[in-house]
Amino acid sequence: MTTPALSVVIPAYNEAAYLPRYLPSVLASLSRWEETTGRTGEVILVDNASTDTTSDMAASFGVRVMTETVRGIGRARNAGAAAALGGQLFFTDADVALPLEAVTAAAAAMDAGAVGGAIPPLYTPERLGARLLCAYWDHYRARLGGAQGVNQFCTADAFERVGGYRDDLFMSEDVEFFARLTAHGHVTGQPVTILDDLRVRPSTRRYDQWSSLRMLWWQNPVTTRLRLRSPRMWRHWYRSTVR
Repeated sequence: MTTPALSVVIPAYNEAAYLPRYLPSVLASLSRWEETTGRTGEVILVDNASTDTTSDMAASFGVRVMTETVRGIGRARNAGAAAALGGQLFFTDADVALPLEAVTAAAAAMDAGAVGGAIPPLYTPERLGARLLCAYWDHYRARLGGAQGVNQFCTADAFERVGGYRDDLFMSEDVEFFARLTAHGHVTGQPVTILDDLRVRPSTRRYDQWSSLRMLWWQNPVTTRLRLRSPRMWRHWYRSTVR
């Protein structure tokens, strides 16, 4: 059996209803990369203590399924990375649609010497207030050189060297990880690459179901720095996530 060269890691909590909509885009993107390079990859879905049929649904698509019983997005991503066989890691969320070229472009960037990078998200919520909030965050991240956790990628070596995601953070763990990855790239002379010519498309379920004022309260530069290690503070992103 050929060892995978690239591993896609997907953390998931109660995503049985969403996987049929989004997982096929991940599999198609990985297949396109396999076809064009002759290399093989794998998809690892980390079921983060779901109470629905997330594991069974993922297994029906032929992906590798593992379980992380302690809730936490950073912990789930780390568990997937620890089980990954590939020398390149590609992280995406369970409710994110990938463009067909996503995996190919990310792998090519790492093949060319990048320590890692990201594909920016394109949110398309229904309400104007939510769209303006998303536009603000796009500008904010671009100005600071950050990247959202809906898609990040890096070499397995870099992931190990920077220590992976902090599993004690319940919010902004992706921003914190990418900052350390970027710093590591500066030290080693291997830059991070933001693939601005592509966009991943996350679900807008939270923006569409929560009011714009509620989203503004939970998604602003001040709140997103408050009590990041408090599961109670961020329970809305975990126990009561909209579905």
